[in-house]
Amino acid sequence: MSPDVDLTVLKPGRHALRDRLLALDLRLFEVAAERNWPFAAPVLPRLSRSANHGVLWFAAAAAVAASRTPRARRAAVRGLASLSLASLTINTLGKRSVRRSRPVLDPVPAVRHLKRQPITTSFPSGHAASAAAFAAGVALESPGWGAVVAPVAFSVAMSRVYTGVHFPSDVIAGAALGVGAAFAIRRLVPTRGQIGPPPRPRAEAPALPDGEGLVVVANQASGSSDRVRALHDELPKAELVECEPGEVRAELEKAALRARALGVCGGDGTVNAAAQVALRHGLPLAVLPGGTLNHFAYDLTVEDGRGLGRAVRDGEAVRVDVGRFACDGQEGIFLNTLSLGVYPELVRERDRWAHRIGGRPAEVLAALRVLRTDQHPLEVELGGSAHPLWLLFVGNCVYHRMGLTPGRRTDLADGQLDVRVVHGGRHPALRLFSAAVAGPLSRSPAHAEVRVSRLRLTGLKTGTPLAYDGEVTDVKGEVTVDKLPEALTVYRPL
Repeated sequence: MSPDVDLTVLKPGRHALRDRLLALDLRLFEVAAERNWPFAAPVLPRLSRSANHGVLWFAAAAAVAASRTPRARRAAVRGLASLSLASLTINTLGKRSVRRSRPVLDPVPAVRHLKRQPITTSFPSGHAASAAAFAAGVALESPGWGAVVAPVAFSVAMSRVYTGVHFPSDVIAGAALGVGAAFAIRRLVPTRGQIGPPPRPRAEAPALPDGEGLVVVANQASGSSDRVRALHDELPKAELVECEPGEVRAELEKAALRARALGVCGGDGTVNAAAQVALRHGLPLAVLPGGTLNHFAYDLTVEDGRGLGRAVRDGEAVRVDVGRFACDGQEGIFLNTLSLGVYPELVRERDRWAHRIGGRPAEVLAALRVLRTDQHPLEVELGGSAHPLWLLFVGNCVYHRMGLTPGRRTDLADGQLDVRVVHGGRHPALRLFSAAVAGPLSRSPAHAEVRVSRLRLTGLKTGTPLAYDGEVTDVKGEVTVDKLPEALTVYRPL
């Protein structure tokens, strides 16, 4: 560890560059103290105090999130995460490695002084770091909200010089550290814009300027009424049909008979049902995310009614792959994933308890009950020999890991199935966790992966559960999985 450095105590010897920089810093501080800042006296001291302990930024995050758009909520969370990293770095490294005394308040008019003077060291400015980190974090996710927050962040940073508690270099260093923290968070958890799919050849889809000819079926159980209303504001002539979960399939079939384009709002299971109807009737599909995870819609970069409305008005659409499975006369499709093994067991166990104790507690209970068993939930024949597996995952197109985020697809028409397995053995929870951490590693004691266009599984016991897009069905004997390349036309803002 290097000893603490006090910039106010000059070491013996000549340090011309350092002395010049410190003299310039002091001169800038004195100039700021002497200058009359119009309209600053009633605002900046109060603003500076409101940012103590991040109170101002937590309030700002709540205000941003209150707009109830997915991007705004992500921006608020990213801003707070960036602020937290900046504060942690300042308090553990910054303040302790350079122990600089606070400026002398004599040049600063008394009206500007804070009622309570800070007692920590001066370099770097924690307030400036927090302000810059929050503003940069918000802007990286939502430039619009970043433009709103940036003037407030700049004012907080400048208030630290105005009130005489920091030198200008303290503020500059703190702001630079805050911006660096925001970019570090973005590297760990990429923004939605970084992982959106690249443009694909445009598909033919009808342009519906006011939404006339679009029939949207919304699952009331998904709690998506706000998003449906937002879409109706964008497309006032679109027909909206809200129904209970048990009525979704029937309403989709009715809608397909009178629609030029079929719309759906709900979770991944509801979207799967709509895709089946759209394929059968040769209709383009408009997907409005309305569930919990919304994998398919988000991989399309459709987040809300505004983006979807623009795509429908302009006829912007692409063609995407559809996964397909078949077993003993039974067929189904999947837009996201298909899996066998522990995950279908977890889904069934969760659904068994969810109506009694709630969704989240049911998930925890299901995991405990399924993972503590010593029996492998799945045994399949691969290459002529039997293999015990804890999990077999098949993705419709390749999933990529970026940072700490879950896998996302950057291409929804690559013609590939992303097959991953977690091998059988002792300690299933540890094996599943190791496989999740390993991510894209293709060689691991617990995890393996391969990309194919067709998969054949044999030797499945009667009643083996298979999950696809959140739905669960029983299979037995032989299951084949393949692709329908570029089979479905979906609206997507290009």
